[in-house]
Amino acid sequence: MAREILYLKIARIIEEQIHIGSLKTGEKLPSIRTVQKIYGISINTVKQAFLELESKSLIESKPKSGYYVSNFFDTRLALPSISKLHLSDKEKTPEDLISKVFNTLTDKNITQFSLGVTDKSMLPIAKLNKGINKVLRQLDDSGTGYEPAQGNLNLRRNVAKWSFTWGGNLTEKDIVTTSGALNALFYALITVTKPGDTVAIETPLYFGILQMIKSLGLHIIELPTHPVTGVSLEDLKKVLPQISACCFVTNFNNPLGSCMPEENKKEVVRLLTQHNIPLIEDDLYGDLFFGASRPKPCKAFDKEGIVMWCGSVSKTLAPGYRVGWVAPGKFKNKLIRKKLLHTISSPPLYQEVIADFMEHGRYEHHLRGLRNTLYSNYLQFQRTIEEHFPENTKISKPQGGFVLWLELDPKIDTALLFDIAIQQKIGFAPGRMFTQHDQYNNCMRLNFGLKWDDKVENSLKKLGLLIKQQLYEIISN
Repeated sequence: MAREILYLKIARIIEEQIHIGSLKTGEKLPSIRTVQKIYGISINTVKQAFLELESKSLIESKPKSGYYVSNFFDTRLALPSISKLHLSDKEKTPEDLISKVFNTLTDKNITQFSLGVTDKSMLPIAKLNKGINKVLRQLDDSGTGYEPAQGNLNLRRNVAKWSFTWGGNLTEKDIVTTSGALNALFYALITVTKPGDTVAIETPLYFGILQMIKSLGLHIIELPTHPVTGVSLEDLKKVLPQISACCFVTNFNNPLGSCMPEENKKEVVRLLTQHNIPLIEDDLYGDLFFGASRPKPCKAFDKEGIVMWCGSVSKTLAPGYRVGWVAPGKFKNKLIRKKLLHTISSPPLYQEVIADFMEHGRYEHHLRGLRNTLYSNYLQFQRTIEEHFPENTKISKPQGGFVLWLELDPKIDTALLFDIAIQQKIGFAPGRMFTQHDQYNNCMRLNFGLKWDDKVENSLKKLGLLIKQQLYEIISN
């Protein structure tokens, strides 16, 4: 175990050097023997570290020459822009656009870059089906009875144990189960806010969260968000007197893929604790990391119970099971009362199935394969976009999850482009869906959690060609 931790540590150091540009694309790495001497470790440990980096396509070996930083990681495309802080702009909800996109999701002939789930080929469906049969045999009432309002004990126990992967110190008493992560966010919001209150969020942000917050009669402040490091702390400080709660996706924001650095997370918790402002933390994507280890959520630094940590298996294991949870901190009793009022009980069957899957180590095994597949897909998407989209395209560099954020030429309106692409059986999520303001009109979100095959590759190439044609027509006119 000690050796495993050591080789991952060495791999992470080299990976960070590649990320920040200390080791550049095509540059030769120090030899295995040199790395061994620098860190005072064994040759085998260095080889393991290099294999880890090679498996993620960060480095490549050349016979009789050594290891080099892979061309796969490099991109000549810039990062997307950061929006400005809007405090007085008129809101303009994109509900018609959201409905239009959702109306296309049932067409099996469309390449659905617009969906926010991984392809079913990446999910352990056969194993889950076996789990259902096993649980049905074991449950006294075959899952037809009520659970306590706090939720299934087995699931709560396993989620608490799973929190050890990020240094969490939770027990089953700290967890409340929900019908997916969005339901967890809903309970958290109605627990700590009332109509008329203001909530701070990232921007751009998943439209489902935006719509839910608005439906509760709450006001929204969208905080500028860096595509790599997440929410702007300076802008957060400016709005603290105006807000009643924050709702952040700190690990691999949807759609940017940003991951807040640990120091920023600590500072967010410190600021919000100081002002007694609850943080509703959506950690839905935290297990889908591309690095050497899982990033900690803000909950890991929460001493006063102000962080309400939300999660689910909807993006990693079984979207339709609607199994989620929240660790509500000091708001637990109030949240359980809200759940009792709205739901009475969560369905026990699927909670038991997920608990069983997590309990016997299958979840971690499944995640390892899923992360490798998603990272490989990301590199394929990045390469294809670089080769076939206009040169001034800007692209996010997600450190986990399975969505890409693209910023196109300002002349392109992706809402109009969507209509053209759908005629060619290609779907994507126009950027305007991810904000309440009139912005991101030249942006789009693409899901790379699809099974990479000729159809997906050709659809991506065709989308790049459509954008070039649109741009040519606009300039010609």
